[in-house]
Amino acid sequence: MTRYFFIIPLLLSLLWLLYLRANGWSIKQGYKGFVYIAVISAVIAAFYTAMMFLTGR
Repeated sequence: MTRYFFIIPLLLSLLWLLYLRANGWSIKQGYKGFVYIAVISAVIAAFYTAMMFLTGR
């Protein structure tokens, strides 16, 4: 299951892009949202990586 965690940021980015388009905003105006998605996804990935090493799996 952890093999598919890369889909989470892709899905969130796609949803954010669709939201921007639906409201008539440009990608440049929504850039901060993409940064937030990347940072949150990196934190989640780091957490799961740390848990994987700490639990020995």
